[in-house]
Amino acid sequence: MVIMDIAMPGMDGLEATRRIKKKNPKMQVLVLTQHDNKEYILSVIKAGASGYVPKRALGSELVSAIHAIQQGDSFLYPSAATALIEGYLQQSKGEDPYDQLTAREREILKLIAKGHTSREMADMLFVSLKTVLGHRSKIMEKLNIHNRTELIKYAMRKGLLSLDS
Repeated sequence: MVIMDIAMPGMDGLEATRRIKKKNPKMQVLVLTQHDNKEYILSVIKAGASGYVPKRALGSELVSAIHAIQQGDSFLYPSAATALIEGYLQQSKGEDPYDQLTAREREILKLIAKGHTSREMADMLFVSLKTVLGHRSKIMEKLNIHNRTELIKYAMRKGLLSLDS
């Protein structure tokens, strides 16, 4: 069994998990990470991990996850299971959280992804800094994303930003 973090220098944990599973499909991977949002959880499962535990979990929960995986089961921390269920229900209804964003919120998401500061966006859009921060807060809430880096990664996964942008 491999206990993997997603955030690692060089190669990220998702890519490392994919490579491990490709070379040795029987190897079990438990992801232990600070990230606890739906996008990461889905990515971890798709990469082939057998379990997902946030670093904030109790030591006994980590031990339970290790035992479950050693016995051939999967293990999802309760918040991860909830996020997966919510994601599944949204997909089954055809809902995409991105669809909940207003046109202005989508515009701001793209500008954030391009690396603009809140002040730059306010100046570009002829609105106050407070307005931009309010939109950013709403975007994060609707997408269940908790920091700027995750917003950028989300925008890239959605195809809103290319590496050439």
